[in-house]
Amino acid sequence: MALTTRRTALTTLGAALAGSIALPAAPASAGERTPRPRPLWRAHAHNDYEHPRPLLDALDHRFGSVEADIYLVDGQLLVAHDPEDLEPTRTLESLYLDPLAARVRAHHGSVYRGHRDSLQLLIDIKTEGSSTYLELDRRLRRYRHLFTTCARGRVHRGPVTAVISGDRAARAPMEAQTVRRAFYDGRLTDLGSPAPASFIPLISDNWALNFTWQGVGAFPDAERQKLRGIMKATHHRGQKVRFWATPDLAGPARDALWAELLAARVDYLNTDDLAGLEAFLDACRTA
Repeated sequence: MALTTRRTALTTLGAALAGSIALPAAPASAGERTPRPRPLWRAHAHNDYEHPRPLLDALDHRFGSVEADIYLVDGQLLVAHDPEDLEPTRTLESLYLDPLAARVRAHHGSVYRGHRDSLQLLIDIKTEGSSTYLELDRRLRRYRHLFTTCARGRVHRGPVTAVISGDRAARAPMEAQTVRRAFYDGRLTDLGSPAPASFIPLISDNWALNFTWQGVGAFPDAERQKLRGIMKATHHRGQKVRFWATPDLAGPARDALWAELLAARVDYLNTDDLAGLEAFLDACRTA
């Protein structure tokens, strides 16, 4: 990890959380088994497919959540951010589903060897939601032992949990299913809805539309209380939270905002900077 990024993370964390920073443990001596680094379950790889090695780079940085945008084109689910970037070889299967299935087989039922927690695969639908979801559901059925399933309201945990975001028209066919291999990504407006966490396990929203603070100066107390209220309400319902459009340029402002998100127990920190968030979260663990 970059030394400058680590120092920035440590400094900001100390100011925000008023904790002392412990030095990392000494390397294991000869003959001792080095502990395997723990996965960073709160790290979300935004637009993961834009990295040189989609999925694999995020897993190398131990991320607990990755995001793939999909388009339904001639019966294929293609992965890209914009239509002009679509390539027939970059399918959801080739970039995500097949590599995840192979990894889970190699690790005897888990994405991260020795860790049974489920990796979140956030699938952002860019084309018409209903038809795209129905095609996606057909694909997910081919990987039935890979994905968390909800059958008649009961959730059966798998190595990977697919959560559907993007076009809101996907909701209707999902709600009509008695057996699903995917879950719905809600918005803050869904907090008052009767839909349970077994359907909406995740609430995602635009940070900039809900908060004015961008990490510079003090976090306004009213906004801090608003954030804590959101977290209390969602966690009470068994849901997790992710904000997008948070500052993502390396520096004190981003680290200050990340520190506040951690202090509020926000479940996923959103970034394009895999190494930067890995360094920050590792620094927090040594605090």
